[in-house]
Amino acid sequence: MDCTLSEGRKTQCWMIVVKAEPKHKMGPWCPHNVVDPITSGGMMFIKQQIVPIDGPFVKNVATFFSDPKWSLYDPKTGAIKVTDSKQACEMAARPDVASQYNNYCVECLASYMGPDFHTRYLIPVQPAKAKSKQNPDGFSGYGVAFNGVKFDIAAPIGAILGAHTLAPVDACGGHVNPHVGYHYHAALGCSQAYPSAASHAAIVGVAIDGYLIYTRENADGREPDDLDECRGHEFADLGYHYHANLAAENDILHCLKGERGCALAGNQSQCDFSHRGPPGPPRR
Repeated sequence: MDCTLSEGRKTQCWMIVVKAEPKHKMGPWCPHNVVDPITSGGMMFIKQQIVPIDGPFVKNVATFFSDPKWSLYDPKTGAIKVTDSKQACEMAARPDVASQYNNYCVECLASYMGPDFHTRYLIPVQPAKAKSKQNPDGFSGYGVAFNGVKFDIAAPIGAILGAHTLAPVDACGGHVNPHVGYHYHAALGCSQAYPSAASHAAIVGVAIDGYLIYTRENADGREPDDLDECRGHEFADLGYHYHANLAAENDILHCLKGERGCALAGNQSQCDFSHRGPPGPPRR
């Protein structure tokens, strides 16, 4: 369909319709008691490390952060405060966490979105380099995995921890927010991957600018050594493409090199940057 990209180029875009819930299993995210084992919770990307979020972590979270203001559980029962409704999710799963949901483990369910919820991604059929690097907006993110899950921008860890909240992702690097449903903050192998050149990485998705996204490592187990600031490079007959980042970095890519397409919600019917305002705040 017709679309107008981020620097004004008029072209044709693919439309990819993404639902709130993936086909693979989601969760777990928040443990519910301080004795719950590691299998009961997810993980977070903190200080460039993957940190498991289980019951003992929550019990000792104030020590971990050297901050006595952390208080996520009932000291008598060990029960952890977890968001357990759509309203709680909407109040807590945002950068400006509502004060009554400080000191909560934030967990949202895809069922809150309803069966008809969907987001449409308009991605250029023929990608073209932009005049300058592009920063993705919080709604469009970096692109879409081949299993139909959004590759999102970095989670706002500073805002999350600043409100004394935890917002774990599952083993696939994903969780739910009330704006887009389930989405990834890391590429951890839960989407389909398609082989490319014999020695090169596999393809796992497409960026919002139309360039393909490959796994981090090539067939030899090493990351390419010529990636640019956005984690992209040219390679033989494969052309320009990106390689996903380490999960612990909390940023699947760093930026985009091509003119961006759009994500559409609700009654929006066309991708036209000439009628769009500035990007909104980051999502969780």
